[in-house]
Amino acid sequence: MRRPPTISLFTAVLSAAAAASVAVSAPASAHAHGASHGASHGARTLPLGPASLHEERDTEQLAPGVTLTHIVRGAKSDADAWTLHLRMAVPGNASAVIGPRATADDLAHRLEAAGFRPRVEAVRGPRFADVRPGVTGYIVRVGRYATEDEARKDLPALTAAGFTAAASYTAQDGDAATGPWRLHVLTIDPRRFGGRVVSSTGGPLTTVDRVSDLVRSTGAVAGVNGTYFTPAAKGGPAGLHVLDGELTSEANNGRTAMILPRDGRRVRFAQLSTDLGVRAQDRAARELDGINRLPGRVDNCGGVGGDQPTQLPQHDVTCTDPDELVSFTPVYGAASPAGPGAEAVLDAAGRVTEFRESRGTDIPAGGRTVQAIGTAVDWLRAHARPGTRLTFSERVLDNGRPVRLDRDTSILGAGPQLVRDGRVWVNAAGDGLVHTGEDQSFYYNWALRRNPRTMAGVDAAGRLLLVAADGRAAGYSEGLSILETAKVMRALGAVQAMNLDGGGSTTMARSGGTLVNHPSDATGERSVGDGILLLPGRG
Repeated sequence: MRRPPTISLFTAVLSAAAAASVAVSAPASAHAHGASHGASHGARTLPLGPASLHEERDTEQLAPGVTLTHIVRGAKSDADAWTLHLRMAVPGNASAVIGPRATADDLAHRLEAAGFRPRVEAVRGPRFADVRPGVTGYIVRVGRYATEDEARKDLPALTAAGFTAAASYTAQDGDAATGPWRLHVLTIDPRRFGGRVVSSTGGPLTTVDRVSDLVRSTGAVAGVNGTYFTPAAKGGPAGLHVLDGELTSEANNGRTAMILPRDGRRVRFAQLSTDLGVRAQDRAARELDGINRLPGRVDNCGGVGGDQPTQLPQHDVTCTDPDELVSFTPVYGAASPAGPGAEAVLDAAGRVTEFRESRGTDIPAGGRTVQAIGTAVDWLRAHARPGTRLTFSERVLDNGRPVRLDRDTSILGAGPQLVRDGRVWVNAAGDGLVHTGEDQSFYYNWALRRNPRTMAGVDAAGRLLLVAADGRAAGYSEGLSILETAKVMRALGAVQAMNLDGGGSTTMARSGGTLVNHPSDATGERSVGDGILLLPGRG
């Protein structure tokens, strides 16, 4: 497979200390509940912080072939502190958190003139598969505090002086730290587990559900959250999703995805794309821009047909296209979204039963609708007359080769990839973590700082690993940077692995809907677009 080009960035990455290489380690062994304290026999300790840190593991069996391991590593250090992180103006963002040295120095000088004592800190980055290492950005901070409340007491003075700041905890920076870290690892041996491993949306794509509710309602052994999603846009998955063989959302072309057979065997990870088209009865053909999402809005970018500002994947960026055709199937919900444009209604045979000069109508059972905006309206009006037929082509491609879709296979797009062929391999730029332009605040906050994470991988024995790492909980669990996430998965024995949705979405629940981890949102467990569930029985 051709390797992506290496690029140079002006962005923040982890320190050289955090970028040190990790020795290849064997998969963790399963032990009876309560029998495994300290490092598990047959497993290396996690590559987090100094090697001398204390680590405890407790493993229990949830079902034949399914174990759950809780890992606690490290402890709070006296060097950890709260600080105030200043915002700065860079092109594209008037309140960026990282910028060029000159911008950071200018901000520091203005803070000094106002009576504050700032410090400018360089952030160094490691080598990813497609990102070079080196000094990539600068941050500006004021003060060191024992608690978050103490830090926040100084915010009004900064605001009054015309500055914008927020409190942050240094142990979550992504560089050298001693923890603590708390992780929860589901290990599923498909040869012994007599059930199914499935993706579940819990209902129409436009609904969201808590993982604990999905586990409880389905009688699952356990489950974790899955893909990125866009509930506010009523668009379901924000990227590739195949549910029991049905393509429910197109790819952010080139982003990483997990191909998940229902029996849990031969799970694999790849950078996938989709090829979508529609052909009218008069043989006129056109590219289909999307499936089950709002026309004109491409969440996480990576679309087709001239999207702006880019057709490359850009995580947490919404690209736009004023001229689109988007298809809606019953899995989306009862009705398609309303708005200006046009829409054709098709029965199960692909015959146009109605053409509407606006968007928003019931989606027929077994059929679909096709919405058009901009210049695509003219195409749809000319070629989707009532009584004629439309034929759709939908392919998922792996380096140009079609991926076989059947009712026993689901695909979950997320990313980035973490482990490839037994080695740490993070395609940070190719998977959209590096945004175009000078503002790399997203890359710094999302990829380089420590956050809650959910991961999936397979080990050399073909066992599936589903992992939830708690984070954003100062002194309890600091979370993982993306580089640490990759190294952790490799240390757990993964030979292939990828990142799933994380942050406040990171959730693991067990039988009965009991939460295993501590979701980071202040309001508690978040509702998510879908979950990966371990269901009993092969039905």
